Amino acid sequence: MHVSRPGEVPRPSVCAVNRDLRRDLYAAAAAALLVVTAAVVGTGIEHRNRSLYVPWPPLLAKWEPHIGPGTPAAIAVAVAVVIYGPTLATRLPWRSLLFAAWGAGMAWTWSLALVDGWYRGVAQRLTTRNEYLQVIGRFQDIPQTLRDFTQHIVSGPHDWPAHVAGHPAGATVTFVLLDRIGLGGGGWAGAFVITVGTSAAAAVLVAVRALADEQSARRAAPFLVLLPGAVWVGASADGYFTGVAAWAVAFLALAVTGHRPRATGFVSGLLLGLTAYLSYGLTLFALIAAAVLLLGPRRTRPLPFLLAGLAVVPAVFTALGFNWWEAYHLLVTRYYQGVGGVRPYSYWVWANLACTVFIVGPATAAALRRTGAALVGRSPSPALRLAVLTTAALIAILVADVSGMSKAETERIWLPFAVWLLPACAFLTRQRAWLAAQAVLALLVNHLLWTWW
Repeated sequence: MHVSRPGEVPRPSVCAVNRDLRRDLYAAAAAALLVVTAAVVGTGIEHRNRSLYVPWPPLLAKWEPHIGPGTPAAIAVAVAVVIYGPTLATRLPWRSLLFAAWGAGMAWTWSLALVDGWYRGVAQRLTTRNEYLQVIGRFQDIPQTLRDFTQHIVSGPHDWPAHVAGHPAGATVTFVLLDRIGLGGGGWAGAFVITVGTSAAAAVLVAVRALADEQSARRAAPFLVLLPGAVWVGASADGYFTGVAAWAVAFLALAVTGHRPRATGFVSGLLLGLTAYLSYGLTLFALIAAAVLLLGPRRTRPLPFLLAGLAVVPAVFTALGFNWWEAYHLLVTRYYQGVGGVRPYSYWVWANLACTVFIVGPATAAALRRTGAALVGRSPSPALRLAVLTTAALIAILVADVSGMSKAETERIWLPFAVWLLPACAFLTRQRAWLAAQAVLALLVNHLLWTWW
């Protein structure tokens, strides 16, 4: 029998450890049951009236078992991270860990994308009829096009493709500017979104270390690398949005904890302003930003610089003639003109959460159970701070869900929020087993289904 010494934290008993593990498994099983229910009910709805507009409910995907050039690399990365990830995350110097997480996440995402081959998996992704690269030629005069942008949102003879109309102009302008600097075409666009999107792993680690502690960040690192949502980060524009939003929060976390608050506060505001002009839904990052401010001991010091940075992007786009509010209201009209007006809210309000299970994995489902315990229990301060951060992201997802403006395709659309649930995996024991479960889920999805957007 172990007797605690004075000042030593008591070790949990074997019974307590086993009890926690059983509860973790129950949470993961509940998430799996949600997915199965969404698949069965959704398939029935599709057979009856085809109102879901997804061939393989609840995902926008179709059954297509296949392998590709990325298959060996994806398996190798998964095995390497499962075996060596937790150890390396503990031992690497902090800055090296950040670059290692970004690099390993990039290798994971690229290999998954290349399971579908270079053209189909990367180069073609952002060039299809609904995508941003379809309209590059219409932006010869950027200010003039921005002034007329709202005239083409509602369905009509010269309307924008679905994704262009469905997002503020900043999303499309990004790809226009890439084309202007010589990085045109689907290949460069795909490489850009993967590079920026996978940097979110490093950004989340920076924020968790600043707001909770370094140990929690290190324990979460392998899970951020083996994000199952990497299937959709490579190569969708939402991967790009994920990276920008993640760094906005990371710089805010640095600002409120006293790390060069003027500079980091301003950069955070700049990136938060940009997120609002990349996707209307990313305005919900205000909830996560509010949680960061709540957790920061120096929350008021960077506020003037945060607000100054926040004003820059809206001021530039407004000066160029783009009206965000008008565009959003017209988007709502366009949304209900299309499949958004047909897809049943009664199904998607809960099936969206099943889509989320695919991008965060069973480990996160178990970890969120522990997050709830950390919020209501007598947890040490770092655990409580981490729980507050991940809970804010969960609340943002739930608000997006009940809004009715996210019906289907949330496996892609909610990526920016989902990466902030992954840090909860720091609470888990038996990390290698959970990492293996995460990797298997992503590999199965990418090899059994053909996903698109």
